[in-house]
Amino acid sequence: MNAVTVIGLIPFNGKEARERRQEVAIHRFIQKTLPLFMFMLLISYQPAALAAAPGADSPGTAQQPDSSGDDVHQLLEQSLSITEIDKEIDRIRQQQQTLAADMETTSAELKKQEQLMKQKQEQASKVIRAYYMGERDILYTALLRAGSLQKLLNIWDYVQMIFTSDKHALNAYKEQYAKLQEGYLKQEEKQTELDRIQSNLSKQRERVLALQSQVDEQLSSRPDAEQLKMMIEQLNSFWETAGLHEVEQYFDALDKAMRKLPDFIEGNKKYLEMNGFNYTLRLPDTDLNAFLRQQDDRFQHFQFQFKDGKIIASGEKDDISVSITGHYSIINDPDNELLFHVDELLFNGFALPDTTRAELENKFDLGFYPGSIASFIKATDVETANGELIVKLSLRL
Repeated sequence: MNAVTVIGLIPFNGKEARERRQEVAIHRFIQKTLPLFMFMLLISYQPAALAAAPGADSPGTAQQPDSSGDDVHQLLEQSLSITEIDKEIDRIRQQQQTLAADMETTSAELKKQEQLMKQKQEQASKVIRAYYMGERDILYTALLRAGSLQKLLNIWDYVQMIFTSDKHALNAYKEQYAKLQEGYLKQEEKQTELDRIQSNLSKQRERVLALQSQVDEQLSSRPDAEQLKMMIEQLNSFWETAGLHEVEQYFDALDKAMRKLPDFIEGNKKYLEMNGFNYTLRLPDTDLNAFLRQQDDRFQHFQFQFKDGKIIASGEKDDISVSITGHYSIINDPDNELLFHVDELLFNGFALPDTTRAELENKFDLGFYPGSIASFIKATDVETANGELIVKLSLRL
């Protein structure tokens, strides 16, 4: 039980009670704001001159570490990358465990199918052997020797039953064989995927070790290592408790807004230019920003810019700045789409690694689907220039 809880259980009256309530409120305020205050204090720290122990050469003088602001920024950025890549390693491990368990289940199922396959194979072999050895010829002889129409019909029904049973046995074997082969193929695909995951896991582990080695080496040569370690801890904590949530909120809002963009364009024909059977979509970044701000208040502090080959989205709120730089590419499988790629993601000026960008791309869909404007058109080219998103469209043939 913490101090606040204990104070809350002690009865007070009058002035003393009011003072106690004020103490509790102040204590809670400090608890909430101290991490942010410490981070802002440390992030503004510039290791320009730290006092060193007096030496024989220059007694009583301060020794300046051989560093610069860029060095500190790189060090903090690397530490943030280590944290994020560690998350990717955990995700890969989970994928690996899930896939391994799935393969084990599939392997057990294949063994059961193999046993069933043997049974179907034996039944099919008996049928084939019967025809090959002439054991079914007696049925034709019986038909020819039927002494009356009634006997002929009875024998015919019997023959049909035998033929149907033979056909069922052969088809059952064929289906079981195809099912087993499909199971083997899926197992091979899963093994290939597992090998890819294991390879990726090894690469990410090597990457983290290399980054950690660089950080450790830089810290070991600095007199202000303890202060920098504290800055690293505060930055990672601030990212985990506030930064990541804010970034995901922006991506989530963009995901939802992009789903409504085709309807917005369809309702504003001024963005579409027609040239024969071809169309050109020209969407100014100012109009996109106005549309986004109608969709979500978060975009009051966020704006898009269309520059040469780049889409830049940036904003700042509550001491958190986010900048996303990316581009569109056209894909046609499974559907015609402008797929958004996150080329750079900055949090308070610190670049996050490709693993974080890829995770956000997978989690949120920032793509644009021209077919949602009209089912008979598709995108053939896309570019960004002079404040416009320009998409070439043509008819689906």
